[in-house]
Amino acid sequence: MPLATENKFRAAGLDGGGRPVGVPRMFFYLSKKIAIPNNVKLKCISWNKDQGFIACGGEDGLLKVLKLETQTDDAKLRGLAAPSNLSMNQTLEGHSGSVQVVTWNEQYQKLTTSDQNGLIIVWMLYKGSWYEEMINNRNKSVVRSMSWNADGQKICIVYEDGAVIVGSVDGNRIWGKDLKGIQLCHVAWSADSKVLLFGMANGEIHIYDNQGNFIMKMKLNCLVNVTGAVSIAGIHWYHGTEGYVEPDCPCLAVCFDNGRCQIMRHESDQNPVLIDTGMYVVSIQWNHVGSVLAVAGSQKAVTQDKDVNTVQFYTPFGEHLGTLKVPGKQMSALSWEGGGLKIALAVDSFIYFANIRPDYKWGYCSNTVVYAYTRPDRPEYCVVFWDTKNNEKYVKYVKSLISITTCGDFCILATKADENHPQFVLVLCNSIGTPLDPKYIDIVPLFVTMTKTHVIAASKEAFYTWQYRVAKKLTALEINQITRSRKEGRERIYHVDDTPSGSVDGVLDYSKAIQGTRDPICAITASDKTLIVGRESGTIQRYSLPNVGLIQKYSLNCRAYQLSLNCNSSRLAVIDISGVLTFFDLDARVMDSTGQQVIGELLKLERKDVWDMKWAKDNPDLFAMMEKTRMYVFRNLDPEEPIQTSGYICNFEDLEIKSVLLDEILKDPEHPNKDYIINFEIRSLRDSRALIENVGIEDASQFIEDNPHPRLWRLLAEAALQKLDLHMAEQAFVRCKDYQGIKFVKRLGSLQSESMKQAEVAAYFGRFEEAERMYLDMDRRDLAIGLRLKLGDWFRVLQLLKTGSGDADDSLLEQAHNAVGDYFADRQKWLNAVQYYVQGRNQEHLAECYYMLEDYEGLENLASSLPENHKLLPEIAQMFVRVGMCEQAVTAFLKCNQPKAAVDTCVHLNQWNKAVELAKNHSMKEIGSLLARYASRLLEKNKTLDAIELYRKASYFYDAAKLMFKIADEEAKKRTKPLRVKKLYVLAALLIEQHHEQVKNAQRGKVKGTSSEATSALAGLLEEEILSTAGHFTDNAWRGAEAYHFFILAQRQLYEGYVDTALKTALHLRDYEDIIPTVEIYSLLALCACASRAFGTCSKAFIKLESLETLSSEQKQQYEDLALEIFTKHTPKDNRKSELDSLLEGGEGKLPTCVATGSPITEYQFWMCSVCKHCVLAQEISNYNFCPLCHSSVG
Repeated sequence: MPLATENKFRAAGLDGGGRPVGVPRMFFYLSKKIAIPNNVKLKCISWNKDQGFIACGGEDGLLKVLKLETQTDDAKLRGLAAPSNLSMNQTLEGHSGSVQVVTWNEQYQKLTTSDQNGLIIVWMLYKGSWYEEMINNRNKSVVRSMSWNADGQKICIVYEDGAVIVGSVDGNRIWGKDLKGIQLCHVAWSADSKVLLFGMANGEIHIYDNQGNFIMKMKLNCLVNVTGAVSIAGIHWYHGTEGYVEPDCPCLAVCFDNGRCQIMRHESDQNPVLIDTGMYVVSIQWNHVGSVLAVAGSQKAVTQDKDVNTVQFYTPFGEHLGTLKVPGKQMSALSWEGGGLKIALAVDSFIYFANIRPDYKWGYCSNTVVYAYTRPDRPEYCVVFWDTKNNEKYVKYVKSLISITTCGDFCILATKADENHPQFVLVLCNSIGTPLDPKYIDIVPLFVTMTKTHVIAASKEAFYTWQYRVAKKLTALEINQITRSRKEGRERIYHVDDTPSGSVDGVLDYSKAIQGTRDPICAITASDKTLIVGRESGTIQRYSLPNVGLIQKYSLNCRAYQLSLNCNSSRLAVIDISGVLTFFDLDARVMDSTGQQVIGELLKLERKDVWDMKWAKDNPDLFAMMEKTRMYVFRNLDPEEPIQTSGYICNFEDLEIKSVLLDEILKDPEHPNKDYIINFEIRSLRDSRALIENVGIEDASQFIEDNPHPRLWRLLAEAALQKLDLHMAEQAFVRCKDYQGIKFVKRLGSLQSESMKQAEVAAYFGRFEEAERMYLDMDRRDLAIGLRLKLGDWFRVLQLLKTGSGDADDSLLEQAHNAVGDYFADRQKWLNAVQYYVQGRNQEHLAECYYMLEDYEGLENLASSLPENHKLLPEIAQMFVRVGMCEQAVTAFLKCNQPKAAVDTCVHLNQWNKAVELAKNHSMKEIGSLLARYASRLLEKNKTLDAIELYRKASYFYDAAKLMFKIADEEAKKRTKPLRVKKLYVLAALLIEQHHEQVKNAQRGKVKGTSSEATSALAGLLEEEILSTAGHFTDNAWRGAEAYHFFILAQRQLYEGYVDTALKTALHLRDYEDIIPTVEIYSLLALCACASRAFGTCSKAFIKLESLETLSSEQKQQYEDLALEIFTKHTPKDNRKSELDSLLEGGEGKLPTCVATGSPITEYQFWMCSVCKHCVLAQEISNYNFCPLCHSSVG
């Protein structure tokens, strides 16, 4: 199988690299000839790409610099069509021998020339003339070639005797070298100026680096099997200054005098493109973008014995683009113009100029010109969809674009799927470049044509048809849905040698496409009912559409290159590869030479040098064609007088031709200019117009009767309307089938006054100002307003409503204000819109404007001005929600009676207290579950503090306190800083206090009336009792806080040296063994007791420590050792018994403890905190601003 695919590549028109080629098309024709005085033979020619100077050198020291300039003020005569004259014709004196080399340095505007005596002169431009700047003569040998590098900084000069000199632009020598025993004849720089190629007289090419060191010999694949001596005709390396036709494009061309040529991607390319031009070559050159290689020389003519001068054109991939034959004896050189649209040829003592019509990738669909170009900075093609009506352009980048085909409102871009895969894509786009439907196909779409319903793509052996839409108008979306289902048989493929009957459904079978054919396809075209396939032998095959059946075969004696059917598919126009246009009647029945009746006849008309043609869309006998720089319009094969232009024809209908100057557009493809679209009216339209204007309607109608066309009848109808000749206008509208026009004339007939009729006609022709003025003059303000209403010109409606006397219609005024408001709102000028909406009382749009302006005050005022349950309120509320304004949103929701939405908003914006309040006010049950749900979500994420905050905000203090205690307990277990744990316990206790308060208040609310405070408090306590059975912490919320408070206090007192008070405080800790670990309590107690020499207490503490289960045996051992050490020195007895007794005994009548000192309070006067209800000694409290335990301020 691998072999078969390889053959398929070659056959399908892909080169070895698997590159799609499309069928390149290009036309050339000779356009001008300049004679050199005294018949001096030319040797060389060079066209400056930037400034347009042409330098030519010849025998006897001839050196001229010419410049062709186009002088024209006519916008239509641009580009090639504009007449050109010599604006410079200067003879440069200085050489004596024949001038053999001329080369331009475009960057520095210098010309370098040398003659057969080895004299080199550098010329510079000064005040519009050329002068000698530098001279150099080696006298030893003759210069064979000179080349400037890409940036114009260096020149390399090679002499016949092997000397090489590299110099700088300012005349300094950089290096020189003698290549011994070698005859040099050519030199070329690489694009990056790192490599030099030297061509030898024996046909070898050597590669050197830019310092003159030999690297290697170039492998010349194109000379395989060539015998005898060959010499190099030319080396040209395109430097990529304008980008490449595609990535990795061959750019180095080498050609030999025997016609063998190779094009390489780089100097050591192992697989170059090989060409055998089959002619004797004298000169080669790339065009300005490296897309076309021109090879000039001579060919043996078959008929005569003399040689014919010929220029062959090739793509970088070796495809032949065409041949240009040139008169004269001996062609010596050629050079491209900077824009690639002209080429100059030196022949004998003449310069011939040929115009080039390039193969642009372009198309035209629904007022849009689609064109593609390449950019130096991107590998893809840039495809521009330029809407000529609105002058807007849409740009797409497309990889490996093969062709652009357009029809109606659609466009097909044919591209290669990717580098490694031999698949191709036909992308259906609309006129702004949106891809609607891509189709992947397995044949190369070398030829693509499309009709209103079908796309047909052909390779050389087979063609594929795809019905991309059905006859009725469909949206892009519907097209997609239809074409998605492949089973409907909308795609088929046929081999060119098959004879399908049309009845059997074709299948999508690509195996057909691989089979070769002896007679490949060379062109296709299609209309709604006919498909024409042209083959290289001249056979034309006609198929029916939409079901493809072979109807007829015809034979022509030319190889078609572009085929085109007229609008009723009766005639076929054929442009062959040499630019000859012929016509073929598909249905005519004629006798052939043998007396047999045959179908199809070649018509008598034939035109040469034709490069574009278009049939009229609405008349089968009309067509326009481009011949050289003239456009001809033919009616029934008779030409009208030509029009000078070089545009490509976009469209021909309604007796008007739309043409586009692609040459001009592609000089600056990013900024297409509307001047480059030209409309030409054909003669019958111009004549009818002239008749109407100058002679009169009667004569004009007679002329139109003889040359009928809807466009002419419309012209006549409009002219008759202007003159209020209603009878003639009606007849003309009938003839052009304009139903609206007929109705309009009828309506005019029913109007009484003449001025009314005139006003209506003015409005009909779009002269609205005039019509309005007429209405106002007749004092018919209502009609003027009606006219402006129809046009949607609300500003003018407002003006008219306000200026008139009498009352304006209020509803209309309101409508106008709103419409003007809409106008500003559409343009996002919200401030202006607000003013009009206010006047138009349009609350909906006002709300939107305020919102857009972020004028929330205005929005709030608007909401408050609306009546209750207004339909706009929920929307306004939502606007507030979106910007997080809870209060305003809630107000709006409540106003329209949506408390649920209000609660949801509060929840959404985390205003839980508000949410709870609302839920209670509107007795909603679900708030608790809502909270629980949210809290559990927070707890899942380990955001306990957030959950506490949530409960606290929603006044669920009990739940908050539960969580708070949990955190405090956890922190205590972690043995964090005691102060921090105390703070947490205080917070938890405060939450519990808030909870108590809440319960009390609730009870107060319930037990209204006479009952006293006491009963309500009691009821509160009862309710609390029910709650608190669950939680141990409600009744003694402060235990944790107290425990850690005394724990910290004892240590502080100890460190400050108040050992006795420290001991008293430490003794309290015995009550809190459930909160603080026992070890810590008794260790601290032992320490304090020991410090205050209360060894009895100390001993008790040690006994407790030694009996603890939780300690390991060695820890217990340590305690025992320590006790032994202490109590061997001191007897375990307390000294100051009395005071401690009371503390140690405790007993029933337990005294309150002072939280500031830790001592029991024995006096009757003491201070009690209002929050935590703990006491402080009266004399102590004066030292404090805040309660030592709960830190609430001392009142």
